[in-house]
Amino acid sequence: MYVNQPSTPLRLLAATALVLLLSGCDKIPGLGPDPRVAQRDAEAKAIGGACRHALRGLEDCYTLNPKAAKASVFAGWKEMDAYMRENKIEGTPSVLTKAEKPEPRKGGSSSNTEIETETRDPAASRSRS
Repeated sequence: MYVNQPSTPLRLLAATALVLLLSGCDKIPGLGPDPRVAQRDAEAKAIGGACRHALRGLEDCYTLNPKAAKASVFAGWKEMDAYMRENKIEGTPSVLTKAEKPEPRKGGSSSNTEIETETRDPAASRSRS
């Protein structure tokens, strides 16, 4: 028997149409960049910009943020540097201090003498409509 197969130009036209339709679709899962990677990159750029505005050197910024990507931190630092020079913005020096630990209470965690709370009227809470 003879099987009717589509001609080569028709196949080429269908393949071209499929490629053109899919090229405009950026919402296909798995084809775009991972949003978590883009978020980490943007966060590292923001860290670099904040370090530049705080008049910190790159080495200090890298030390304070070891998990941030160094290339992105540098890009953010450089971008903020250009912006600050262009707009004649002065940086704000950052002061790092060590957080003091609160002194442990002598009475333990069972004493709630410092906390004041309101007493709730059980009848009022049941009569809600």
